[in-house]
Amino acid sequence: MKILVINAGSSSLKYQLIDMDGEIMLAKGNCERIGIDGKFTHKTKGGYSSTVDVEMPDHTAAFEQVKHALTEGEGKVIDDLSEVAAIGHRIVQGGSKYDHSVLVTEEVIQDIADYASLAPLHNAAHVQGIRAAIAAFGGQVPQVVVFDTAFHQTMPPKAYMFGIPYQYYEKYRVRRYGFHGTSHRYVSARCFELLGRPGGVGTKVITCHLGNGSSLAALSDGKVIDTTMGLTPLDGFIMGTRSGAVDPSAVLFLMEKENLTPEQMNDILNKKSGILGISGVSSDDRDLERARNEGNLRAQLAWEMRTYQIVKYVGSFISALGGVDAIVFTAGIGENQPLVRSEVLKSLGYRGVKLDEEKNKVKGREMEITTMDSTVRAFVIPTNEEVVIARDTKYIVDQL
Repeated sequence: MKILVINAGSSSLKYQLIDMDGEIMLAKGNCERIGIDGKFTHKTKGGYSSTVDVEMPDHTAAFEQVKHALTEGEGKVIDDLSEVAAIGHRIVQGGSKYDHSVLVTEEVIQDIADYASLAPLHNAAHVQGIRAAIAAFGGQVPQVVVFDTAFHQTMPPKAYMFGIPYQYYEKYRVRRYGFHGTSHRYVSARCFELLGRPGGVGTKVITCHLGNGSSLAALSDGKVIDTTMGLTPLDGFIMGTRSGAVDPSAVLFLMEKENLTPEQMNDILNKKSGILGISGVSSDDRDLERARNEGNLRAQLAWEMRTYQIVKYVGSFISALGGVDAIVFTAGIGENQPLVRSEVLKSLGYRGVKLDEEKNKVKGREMEITTMDSTVRAFVIPTNEEVVIARDTKYIVDQL
């Protein structure tokens, strides 16, 4: 069975075609700047790669490019679209209603649209992606949606509720939802296997998804009990362009002093803050490290703030869990930045955590990076959200 995995943004459409016989990625790519000027990238398992400028006025036009790339020309990987057995979509916000992946129906599409107020930059685009896929492939090809928030639905109310009047939870469902759930799910499952505890029963694990957007999750017996992101992906610790948690009074203070609208404040907190806002250099970790090494004090401050905040959350999660068996690092920074991993783990020396400096040099591949006598095990586990989406899609379609 071949499954097409889709991650649609407001002006982008990322895709992977996966052969579930061996879970092999046959092709992947990205339709960028949809509705603007258009750029299309397509790569195959065999090494073919191309990037072309092409006009894509909407997501339906983007799907036409994907269809053409998969079935025609040098980058072709299938003979006919009929080989695509199903389509799986990544959906950011599923609210409290969806704690598992589901088959696409009109009701599901409407629910995703209704949750757009909780994820305005994402859910509306996901609806466009689903509609465009139906238009491109026809209604006969089954489609499945996999929610980023679903994995975190095991959190108890004491963890997901905010200290605001309860009526706002009842009226608007304002609460902590958590994100990066598909990534946390993939790497935690692999961690349980490495611990010899499939399913996670009897384990206490902290997963660290560290990238341009970052979040931590605390898992007890294989289930999430807390996570750092909240109602939106803005909460938690400092990220590439996101502020992370900020005293609400500071937000109100700035809005009053600068005469800012909610939209302008949202733009500042999501796109102009974080590593970029503090360093003044870049939101990219590689640029930050370069500037830090060159003596840029603001870059150094941004680096130290991030490490300190990660350490705080790890420490608080250890307390919430009542201990910890393993810590997992994943995503762009987690998989490729040894120094960040080192700083976080060395802060846990008081708990008997011992880092293997040589193994910690690893980048982009699976490795246990603590010593044999470390009281807590730590792993680098590359994430694979697309495979999780494809697996869920296959499972649901096989039930039809």
